[in-house]
Amino acid sequence: MFSLSELWSVGERPGRYKLLQPWWEVFMDYLVLLMLMVSVLASTLLLSRDGVVCVPVHSHSSKNSTSLSATPLGPDAQPPSPSASRGPATGIRTNLDYQQYLYISQVCYQEALPWFSRFLPYITLLQSLLLVAGGCFWFHFPLTSARIEHFLAILAKCCESPWTSRALSRAARQDGMRGRRPEEEPPTTAALARRPSLDSGTDSSLLVRTGSASTGTQPSPCASSLSRCSTLSSLSFTEHASLPQTAPVAPEGSGPGPILDRSDGEQARALFERVRRFRGHCESSDIIYKVYTAQTVYKVLEFVVILSYSVPLLGYISFGHSCQPLSYTLTGYHAFQCSHSLASVLRKMMQAYVCLVGLYGLLGIYTLFWIFHKSLRQYSFRRLRDAGSMLDAPDLCNDLAFLLHMTDQYDPLLAQRLSVFLSPVSETRLMEENLERRWNASRLRAMITSDHQGRSLLQLVAVPRLPPALFTLSQLEVLKLELIGEAKLTAQISNMTALRELHLYHCSAAVEAGALAVLQERLESLHLTFTHATEIPGWVYSLRGLQELHLSGHMWSEGGMGRGRALGSLRLLRHLRVLSLHGAAPRVPAELSEVAGSLVRLEIHNEGARLLALTGLRRLEGLMELELRDCQLERLPSALLALPGLRCLDLAHNGLRTLEELLGLQNLHRLTGLCLAHNRVLALPATVAALRGLELLDLAHNHLRRLPPALFTLRRLRRLLLAGNLLDELPAEVGALALLAELDLSGNRLESLPGELGAGCAELRELDVAHNSLGCLPPSLGALKRLLRLDVRGNNLEELPVELGCCARLRGGGLLVEGWLLHTLPHHVQDFLQQPRSPSRPSSEANSRPNSDCFPAFSTTQWSFLSAVESRI
Repeated sequence: MFSLSELWSVGERPGRYKLLQPWWEVFMDYLVLLMLMVSVLASTLLLSRDGVVCVPVHSHSSKNSTSLSATPLGPDAQPPSPSASRGPATGIRTNLDYQQYLYISQVCYQEALPWFSRFLPYITLLQSLLLVAGGCFWFHFPLTSARIEHFLAILAKCCESPWTSRALSRAARQDGMRGRRPEEEPPTTAALARRPSLDSGTDSSLLVRTGSASTGTQPSPCASSLSRCSTLSSLSFTEHASLPQTAPVAPEGSGPGPILDRSDGEQARALFERVRRFRGHCESSDIIYKVYTAQTVYKVLEFVVILSYSVPLLGYISFGHSCQPLSYTLTGYHAFQCSHSLASVLRKMMQAYVCLVGLYGLLGIYTLFWIFHKSLRQYSFRRLRDAGSMLDAPDLCNDLAFLLHMTDQYDPLLAQRLSVFLSPVSETRLMEENLERRWNASRLRAMITSDHQGRSLLQLVAVPRLPPALFTLSQLEVLKLELIGEAKLTAQISNMTALRELHLYHCSAAVEAGALAVLQERLESLHLTFTHATEIPGWVYSLRGLQELHLSGHMWSEGGMGRGRALGSLRLLRHLRVLSLHGAAPRVPAELSEVAGSLVRLEIHNEGARLLALTGLRRLEGLMELELRDCQLERLPSALLALPGLRCLDLAHNGLRTLEELLGLQNLHRLTGLCLAHNRVLALPATVAALRGLELLDLAHNHLRRLPPALFTLRRLRRLLLAGNLLDELPAEVGALALLAELDLSGNRLESLPGELGAGCAELRELDVAHNSLGCLPPSLGALKRLLRLDVRGNNLEELPVELGCCARLRGGGLLVEGWLLHTLPHHVQDFLQQPRSPSRPSSEANSRPNSDCFPAFSTTQWSFLSAVESRI
């Protein structure tokens, strides 16, 4: 036998699934439970009391006798009166034993009693179990159960999140502001104090209760009213929070109420991402809709089948039955009259069962009508839009739309809570609040550093949005934004009065109209790193005050459309003086002629791709500095002859093998800097003497084996960089370079230094001869009174000359040498060289010292000023 608790556990759904059960599903579950109870009760009666009672029928007896004997067997027979029982017993004797009666009853039960009287309760029990299985099939089908579980978990998180109450409170407040008439006054503080305190709606009592079904807690029957009260209480809390207080005013865009703590904000951000992924997964198919439709069709078909054979069989359940067993030799009778004691009870119970099935079928037909009449694979938050809240909640489709239609049958406010995490505006507000909390002004100030020019610099990497506190940094000069997907420069950038340089690394920043006006007036340098030229923001070409533009990315797309749009718009930048292009360019863009009038410096870093055509340089007659790196150049370009104003030329990191074209550069009378480092130059021709205005010559990391004497006729040479070559001798003519301030000979094969180096190069400040094969240093180095740095590490020196003690400016670490070599000097010289420098002079000297690590050492204005001064000298 089945206990009632077992039957209840079979028919009960897990509590968390009740959110997806509309009213007809709940009603049908109770009908199935009643069917089970009727079937179990009928089956229990059959197991405990089922049977027939049979008596023989006399064929030769009179009608009266027959009627008398048959009368007690009728369904309407009355028990004999007490007066009749007092007399002697009357009737027809059968002379049968008790065992014979039992045998006949068993045989007639199997032969005379119809099968539906014996098995119909068991069939109805099986039918009820099939209806139970069909009612919850879509909750346990492998392709739907995981999505349903995930949806319910997300819905529970949406109702529990404090951000839900905050967003709904803001929406309710905005609706109230729009719906309030101008003459209406806001509620006073006393009125708000008298307002009852209700649940703020942070935790959904509905989902918390249903989610704990395993603990036996039943869901509240008034879930909808509680949810509606939560919205009202949130509105009350919002209005109360908007009253004037002594606390500081929240920034624009922040919602009412207290600011979320860090953990709540992170959970809300994770929930936004979870909802976004679940939406993309569910909207790709409609398997839940199809399974539920198939389940409903199955219920209706089962209802039709049950009624088709159950209704006709009800009329055959009777009380009396005639039985003719083949037992004459055993009992002496051919026929028996039998009575089924449970016939009337079974008939009534089966009639009740059929009524329940009929009601169940009507609900199934209504469900089919609801499914096919209403578009369940499309869901729109039109009601919320009409109410004025969540205006940007998107329309949904397929499985997610169907699940929301089902939850609407339970409580429409559940979909409103989910819409909070479907709204892009809500996500934007959350991210803004998180940014305000995590990236406040004090933290941003602590992140400010200084660049190589001493300017204040702030770098933000992979931040979701620009924090509002950023626009309060009035002293910031350089701003670097990297990998920020939705950066937006607002009009508050006007507070950043010192901002002059902006870096955007894979960051498509949007600029408001007010911010654009500020950038047009103040911004001087802009660095853009992108993948394709189409990613360059259009507002870049409207920066009329921009002086430096650095573009790094693939600008030469197929067909040249991206390049033409990017470089062709440069004509709008009337004050552009420095242009840097980093990318694989097949030729010098002809569009540069648009800015030829103002352009002073041009940098092209070709990333190892061969630069085939240089004719575009001919139009840049006013160019003063040119840098062509990683362009795979094998010769000096002839187009350089068309640049009479060129002062600095950098052709480092190319494939130059010969410098026969150096003679053609003599027409460049203003050329002061030439960088040919990291090439394959084998020999320096004597025609280098034609470049009489050179002040910088960088031939580092080539294949030079000797230096021509003509090199030392360049009397204005100040920096000579020859590191990383194959030189084994430094000519004595080096002493003719009287203005030489820096000489780098590291990484060569020098075995000695000429004495003329110290005697003639009186202005020498830096001398680097590290990693050579020097056996000794000339004593004449002591005559270098201005020497600030001497590096002799990695040589074969056995001792140091005592004359180094005359180089007063080598004190305090200016001499770079192995420690044991210092002990070869007298003690007073060692003590002298190890003395710290005076704090005043070295700082000024360091600032005036040329920088050997970068090219050029000075800006355009500084180079022009120095050249003018030296020409007068």
